[in-house]
Amino acid sequence: MTVYYRDDSVQVTSSSIWSNGTTVRIGDVTYVWHARGRATARVRSRVVARGALVFLLSIPPLVAIVCVVSLLYAAQDRHRWGLVIAILAIGAAASLAMTPFLEVPLGWLDRSYSRGGGVHELWVQAHGREIMLLRTSDAQRFGQIYRAVQRSVEHRADPL
Repeated sequence: MTVYYRDDSVQVTSSSIWSNGTTVRIGDVTYVWHARGRATARVRSRVVARGALVFLLSIPPLVAIVCVVSLLYAAQDRHRWGLVIAILAIGAAASLAMTPFLEVPLGWLDRSYSRGGGVHELWVQAHGREIMLLRTSDAQRFGQIYRAVQRSVEHRADPL
């Protein structure tokens, strides 16, 4: 028996698919497909949080641009270019020092995109019945499970 995928709630082997208590023999599967389900509150909140994070990460660069432009405009009137260069150098050094702290929110943003913004459903047809095996909003996990089911069905001993 070959194991194509396994986690806490799903196991796909060369002989069967087990998902949240439902077991389907691979030999009984006549058709496999996926569908997009209705978005849940969790998915909607993930999309809203992603937008808020992008907005919050874009504010500091915009504020910095406004400050630099106003500083250059003020220096033009007063002829204090040495002070302007010193302030810009300190600001550039401070922004470079803050760069490692962006790792955490950018990691959150990256994970939110890998999880996706929708709900995915995995369906099979066995014994003339349509059975939903999986419903998840994690796009990466869904893709791994769907590919495992496809490989299992393609490599079964009895062709359709």
